Amino acid sequence: MIAEPIAAVLFDLDGTLVDTAPDFARILNQLRSAENLPPLPYNVIRGQVSNGARALVKLGFDLPEDSSAFADRLTSLLKLYEKELAQESRLFPGLDAALQLLELHEIPWGVVTNKPSRYTIPLLKGLKLDQRCAVAVCPDHVDNKKPHPEPLLTACEWISVPPGQTLYVGDHARDIEAGRAAGNTTVAAAWGYLNPDEDISNWQADFILHTPQELHHLLANKLPG
Repeated sequence: MIAEPIAAVLFDLDGTLVDTAPDFARILNQLRSAENLPPLPYNVIRGQVSNGARALVKLGFDLPEDSSAFADRLTSLLKLYEKELAQESRLFPGLDAALQLLELHEIPWGVVTNKPSRYTIPLLKGLKLDQRCAVAVCPDHVDNKKPHPEPLLTACEWISVPPGQTLYVGDHARDIEAGRAAGNTTVAAAWGYLNPDEDISNWQADFILHTPQELHHLLANKLPG
């Protein structure tokens, strides 16, 4: 059952709201090239983006996480990413229409992500989303990151909306776990960065949507007028 009336819609960032995989793939393969390693296929990298930078370094270099070599490559990846984080990243096609629909109805939307603010805020600015986004909660704003519900509850508090009337859209099991714990209506974004063997139905989201257009349709049916 969807939250009614809808008071706000919150999104995970990477793989849900913004397709950041092209920049991560370009940077990871750039680092591999510097070590005379062949490029990894785009789809292989894409499947790890939601798992964070450490997962990308592990994928790209197969090093022990407690090694100095791993730490060096992680630093290099993050430094390059911070410098070039909005070159190829874009809203997923069709999502802008959903955002415009929310804005038309004066329904605030925002971002709740495990991506640190030093990357999140410049990315939103680079995509000209920072003035449209009502709230952005990152792990450095809270004590506990997703799958803990604190980031979602914090976002709802900051924009003064009831968690029970808020939709949370995410492309990872931890997003749905966090949303359910926060009392949100949860939407699993099957257009996101899913592993090939992922059974999204196991997440127990309230809705599973395969395209941003389906999200637009869901919202259009639930908003007045």
